[in-house]
Amino acid sequence: MILTVGGYYFYRTYQILRQVYQYEGQVEQAVERENIPQHKNLVLSVIFTETKGENSDPMQSSESKGGYPNQIEESQESIDQGVAFLATAIRKAEAEGCDLWTAVQAYNFGLDYIDYVAENGKTNRLELAEQYSKDTVSPELGNTERTRYRYLSYQSVMYNGGYLYHNGGNFFYADLVKANENKIKQTSFLF
Repeated sequence: MILTVGGYYFYRTYQILRQVYQYEGQVEQAVERENIPQHKNLVLSVIFTETKGENSDPMQSSESKGGYPNQIEESQESIDQGVAFLATAIRKAEAEGCDLWTAVQAYNFGLDYIDYVAENGKTNRLELAEQYSKDTVSPELGNTERTRYRYLSYQSVMYNGGYLYHNGGNFFYADLVKANENKIKQTSFLF
């Protein structure tokens, strides 16, 4: 049973990685254009986290363009927009003296999160991201009661039993991207 589950996990992860790596060429061009070539694997990890490479908007960047989810219909536009937004977040985090993972979390929460972290220790932490989700993002998007919903991932179950705030983004986002970046780095030789 354990071997079957483990085998399925590795097979599924491999399939996702194959789907993500189909965008590698487009990502390389975009990170070069935005002058962040050292973050190619990070961008691939964002794609892994956002859509697992299964969408015409692989970076879910419609929202950062000022629209609603899934309004971008071409992968190149999604990647160009997503990488531009991530590059802006990275530059802003650096200017504020914050860590890279603050910029990554801001990809999910928006650029104002960087200011929040700059005022609260300059390092993204899960507790800080949760507080921002609960007190800022969620109420701004209509969840004034701060209601929660079940969200089951390894990180969420270990941290709080598995929940997020309605309309509050994903405060586990930076940790998820970090875990997926490790998968990208460890398997790059396969692709």
